[in-house]
Amino acid sequence: MLQFVDLIDKHRDELAALESWNSGKPYEQFAKSELPSFTRLFRYYAGEISGNFDLFCCLHGFLIPISLNYPGWANKIHGLTIPTDSNHYVQTLHESIGVARQIIPWNFPLIMLAWKVGLALACGNRIVLKSIEQTPLTALHVAKLFQEAGLPPGVLNVVSGYGPSDGAALASHMYVDKLAFTGSTKTGKIILELATKSNLKPVMLELGGKSPFIVYEDVDVDKGQCCCASSRTYIHEHVYDEFIEKAKACALRRIVGDPFKKGVDQGYFIQPTVFSNIQDDMLIAQDEIFGPCSPS
Repeated sequence: MLQFVDLIDKHRDELAALESWNSGKPYEQFAKSELPSFTRLFRYYAGEISGNFDLFCCLHGFLIPISLNYPGWANKIHGLTIPTDSNHYVQTLHESIGVARQIIPWNFPLIMLAWKVGLALACGNRIVLKSIEQTPLTALHVAKLFQEAGLPPGVLNVVSGYGPSDGAALASHMYVDKLAFTGSTKTGKIILELATKSNLKPVMLELGGKSPFIVYEDVDVDKGQCCCASSRTYIHEHVYDEFIEKAKACALRRIVGDPFKKGVDQGYFIQPTVFSNIQDDMLIAQDEIFGPCSPS
């Protein structure tokens, strides 16, 4: 795994360009924030990092590095010898689960890959990773780099395909021992059902929702912050008009365009939009939306 990370460091520019083509993210943002986090995640899972560990959070739409202090993984997975009040010898032993099937979304293709693949590999599992059909490029290239690093054939397998065909086949496969999925709640329910009807494989779901951002009356509108992207905003009526105007001005300042140009805030995405006077019974206030919009 550490040899793989060394290869990532050698191919940084290539991966950053691929991810910009892949998902439309600004090249500069990915190269400075997400890619360093990607490599440090793998170093962490490999057991090399035991000090400060850099991650990032989203602040006002920008990725901001943060530091955490965690030990590594691969060299710390071991059992315990447990004392008893009898003549019995008690020992626990951790074993790999087997074949881990993983599905990642399009919004953070490489970071999601690191979270799922790095941990499963460190614990000695074989992996079938399905990248979403919209953003397959970096996952396929990472698999190639793993091969160059000496990972045995068949340990990491990347499939880029559609959910109803490829995803459903993997979720219901009898030889898959565990399933991890990040995506919509609707698809998560289908995956859970398929896993139950096949071999009762354990399922780990990270599902979407309609995360609310709540603005209180005493807020300083110019200094508010959040650590994730909310998909709807509840605003106190006394600050509603001020908040909407400033949110609109902020959205208009966002530069959308060529992700390889400096100063671009978003790649080829829809222009950020603020929707006002939204009621709870409207679809825009209920359905999860993957786009730069703010129902308020």
